Amino acid sequence: MKKIAVDAMGGDNAPQAIVEGVNRALAEFSDIEIQLYGDENKIRQYLTATERVTIIHTDEKIDSDDEPAKAIRRKKKASMVLGAQAVKSGQADAVISAGNTGALLAAGLFVVGRIKGVDRPGLMSTLPTMDGQGFDMLDLGANAENTPAHLHQYAILGSFYAKNVRGIEKPRVGLLNNGTEATKGDPLRKETFDLLSQEKAINFIGNVEARDLMETVADVVVADGFTGNAVLKTIEGTALGIMGQLKSAIENGGVKSKLGYLLMKDSLRSLRDSLDYSSAGGAVLFGLKAPVVKSHGSSDDRAIYYTIKQVRTMLETDVVNQLVQEFSKEETND
Repeated sequence: MKKIAVDAMGGDNAPQAIVEGVNRALAEFSDIEIQLYGDENKIRQYLTATERVTIIHTDEKIDSDDEPAKAIRRKKKASMVLGAQAVKSGQADAVISAGNTGALLAAGLFVVGRIKGVDRPGLMSTLPTMDGQGFDMLDLGANAENTPAHLHQYAILGSFYAKNVRGIEKPRVGLLNNGTEATKGDPLRKETFDLLSQEKAINFIGNVEARDLMETVADVVVADGFTGNAVLKTIEGTALGIMGQLKSAIENGGVKSKLGYLLMKDSLRSLRDSLDYSSAGGAVLFGLKAPVVKSHGSSDDRAIYYTIKQVRTMLETDVVNQLVQEFSKEETND
């Protein structure tokens, strides 16, 4: 049985969206147990599942404006912290939260702990592409600054995830840069390019540009945390903007626009689905001793369900323990 700790109080729509997502996941998967951390009275209003679910009551939670590291130290009974502690003690196999991103990163690093040999875990998510295949990208903001050695590790981590969790036999790894030529970029990108070109454990295809990401130019895209976070928010904002403009054009375009919508309804739904990142699950702080997954702050019950599904797959494929063994081999070889 896979035991998953869930912060029921994190996110814009907590606890309703969190608990309703849990209800759906428990109905779908018979091999998971959920531990819900948070205000028991508020949680019970929405909990319909009666088996394989436990509520661990706490009145304390980490707010969106709390300073991450201080919150982890001072709010030791916060729902997010208790979930991370459950993973550390072995009571849970993974933890999910839609709450304060920085605090979850801090809980992951300081409570759960990083894998020996991993210098800096990266925040990784599967982002949408026009063909629906998606691509894994890291770092998406766990670290504001990175060295070539960090990006080299991200390439190995991302490739490992794409192969073992997403089932891509030989993931194509690209380095995000301002041009595809090998000579492009600043010193960070140039040195990283050299390192990745010599790495036999990955299928490095060279530099990739941001404009090509949604065309499935690579299965794994490596970036420093600052750049990766900017690209992530640009993709999210562009997708929301496109769908918002289409909706406005249909609503304000009169009878012809509404008739056109009826004729193109299936195609527009397909476009919407191709831009929807929620079905891929949450962002994984990859490189830790157990799955620590950040669901989007505005997640609805559907997004929470898919995040639980994603974590279930990670536990089923035992990707973290495989990664521990892989980095142990590297340390032995060094």
